[in-house]
Amino acid sequence: MRRAVLDACVLFPTVLREVLTGVAAAGLYTPLWSERILEEWARATAKLGPGAEIVARGEIVALAAAFPKASVAPQPALESRLWLPDPADIHVLASAIAGHADLIVTFNAADFPRGTLAEEGLERMDPDQFLLALWRGHPGQVAGVVEAVRDKAETLSGQAQPLRALMKRARLPRLGKALAAPGQGA
Repeated sequence: MRRAVLDACVLFPTVLREVLTGVAAAGLYTPLWSERILEEWARATAKLGPGAEIVARGEIVALAAAFPKASVAPQPALESRLWLPDPADIHVLASAIAGHADLIVTFNAADFPRGTLAEEGLERMDPDQFLLALWRGHPGQVAGVVEAVRDKAETLSGQAQPLRALMKRARLPRLGKALAAPGQGA
């Protein structure tokens, strides 16, 4: 089973996080993160308003309880030998190496060059690409997770959440298109 570090930028949007962690809970991959990645997520929510960070911290506690083996601690000596275009992202790469990850799931392509990652035995995928690959191997399981997330979004919002529109807002347009195709059952 593949091991993937989830960068803070893919944990922050709720629907995207729910889909990523839902397919992990279904056993399709092993999620990894560091305390610093989770802290970046919590701090990023502050721009949503005064209570958003408190909510995020509660979600982090729940996520840590659901995936108790997901947190990895990068070693400072490891971080000191690494290079990335943005030094602030080195901790993500160090977490991936320390956690024996296969890939980093991020929207931040520019700061995670494929060649640099390949030197460490890693690859980079955006979440849409990653989830689409999982869907190709396990269409029923991924569709079931997405449907559960959509149902939850509808319940919380009190409004219909058309699948493709919801996936597009979650920055998962290719997955949404695949799931909405005739005969996919989602």
